[in-house]
Amino acid sequence: MSAALPAVGAARPSLIANARRIAELAWPVFIGQLAVLAFSTIDTVMVARYAALDLAALAVGSAVYISVFVGLMGVVLAVGPIAGQLFGARKLPEAGQQLHQAMWLALGLSLAGCVLLVFPQPFLALSRAQPEVAAKVRAYLIALAFALPPALLFTAFRGFNNAVSRPKIVMALQLGALLLKLPLNALLVFGLTLATPLGELRVPAFGAPGCGIATALVMSAQMLLAWRVLRRDPFYRPFGLQAGGLTAPQRASLAGLLRLGVPMGLAIGIEVTGFTFMAFFISRLGATPVAGHQIAVNMVSLMFMMPLALANATGTLVAQRIGADDLRDARRIGWHGLQLGVLIAAAMGASVYLLREPLMRAYTHDAVIVAAAMPLLAWVMLFHIADAAQTLASFTLRAWRIATVPVIIYASAIWGVGLGGGFVVAFNVTGLTPLALRGAQGFWSAATAGLTLAALGLSAFLLWVLRSQTRACSP
Repeated sequence: MSAALPAVGAARPSLIANARRIAELAWPVFIGQLAVLAFSTIDTVMVARYAALDLAALAVGSAVYISVFVGLMGVVLAVGPIAGQLFGARKLPEAGQQLHQAMWLALGLSLAGCVLLVFPQPFLALSRAQPEVAAKVRAYLIALAFALPPALLFTAFRGFNNAVSRPKIVMALQLGALLLKLPLNALLVFGLTLATPLGELRVPAFGAPGCGIATALVMSAQMLLAWRVLRRDPFYRPFGLQAGGLTAPQRASLAGLLRLGVPMGLAIGIEVTGFTFMAFFISRLGATPVAGHQIAVNMVSLMFMMPLALANATGTLVAQRIGADDLRDARRIGWHGLQLGVLIAAAMGASVYLLREPLMRAYTHDAVIVAAAMPLLAWVMLFHIADAAQTLASFTLRAWRIATVPVIIYASAIWGVGLGGGFVVAFNVTGLTPLALRGAQGFWSAATAGLTLAALGLSAFLLWVLRSQTRACSP
């Protein structure tokens, strides 16, 4: 464990040296998050080959689940900065207690989240989904209500392990879950009929709802394995995680998690709902536009895994150095992480744009859906660069336990400019929208503008925080 905690006063690393430190923690997070995103990629590719109606249901249902899950996930992930600072200060039993408290928090939040998934009428009203689409969305979300509690519990496990520089075990469990998801998904989406000596064995084709059933089964198995790891792996012994079961809820610890987690959850919720609510509004245009939007969403989500991994690693290192009372190194890592993330995002965005035609063919051969998705990919490139900048900045701010100001920036830029502006442009509310920007392209153009403003605002605020910390630790 000491390898992750260099001594205070050591030589100040350069951008290249810090890039190596970040990469060491980022690559397992990147692979693990790719495995997680592959869940939705598998869903999208399989359902796209099943039926356009089911793909529209998947787009709306996924937007509902992500809106609920990600906001709650943000609250639970407060365990990361808190445990990371305690780990940096070498207060290992106290860091371990934060995991138990985060798991209690995850269980409590699951109750509220499951209610929203089982009764999704407000989301369906917002999307104005066709009755046949709405029926499939309800079935899909009921299955995901069973997936939510283990998913949030695993989020606590993931946040803690990232905080203590042990992301590889999380990656291994996420890859194992993906291996289980693939055959289960195929079985439940397309169905299967087998002739046996006892007669015909038939698994019905569920379409989009089959994806939700498969996810619920996989999430439960993944959480059970994570709990077994906590109980058996000697790495966790110094944290006090192997003496009995969960410790009792502690009001002070839960309050600390909530103080940081609620604004974190709000910020992440605003960011994600500003994006996922696009699916609700675009679904008003019909099944084909929302199906094209779903493919573009999945592509930008795949790209997002790289800056997300870099942000996780950067935030972890910053929190640990703050805990070790090395504020100068914390400042340098945070700024270098932001620079690295933007450079890589620009290269990835340009590559995806240049390869957009073969990438589209990998998703679907339906010419109508391809025509709906292709114009969105120019916005995807710009969207990704802004997304990387705001993600690195926000994760670094959370490492300093600063989460309230980002909420204000997100609400103004993403909800105000992105979602509100997108509605005005896409539906030609003012009568001034050019024809090329109406519909889904209008939402994507406004979302890109909003995310760019958020990236600039958060980066400027981060620079101010880092300069303030530098002055504070100057003699």
